Amino acid sequence: MALGIRYRVRMVQTRITYEGGLRCRAVHAPSDSTLVTDAPTDNHGKGESFSPTDLLGVSLGSCLLTILGMVAERRGWDVAGASVTVEKIMQSEPVRKIARLAVEVRVPGAFDEGARATLERAAATCPVAATLGGALEIDTRWRWGA
Repeated sequence: MALGIRYRVRMVQTRITYEGGLRCRAVHAPSDSTLVTDAPTDNHGKGESFSPTDLLGVSLGSCLLTILGMVAERRGWDVAGASVTVEKIMQSEPVRKIARLAVEVRVPGAFDEGARATLERAAATCPVAATLGGALEIDTRWRWGA
């Protein structure tokens, strides 16, 4: 245990192969599901699939919805149809990287202020957001009853 940090060992392997033409294929070992990435058109790619940086937005959005769903299920709340739209804003100087993720969360149905606060607090505990921890700006807006 380093510096008092407790680690949980959960080894999930993903095999990633470069196929040429700025395209990669990732295989999730436990399920054999595949995902293809392509470099974006503004960075010499074809833009025919998710770019590696797009996947960061996918990770954040799907993590947020998963946490939202976990809490909703425990409380007996129906959040089916909830969705997240993530807009990725890149910067090119001093290095090319994601500068900001604009996240819009839409949750259908009628929820009182207490339920809304509970779900928003829970979603804020998403491990992906915690991992990003200030490395980039994440602007989250909620749309209720949408």
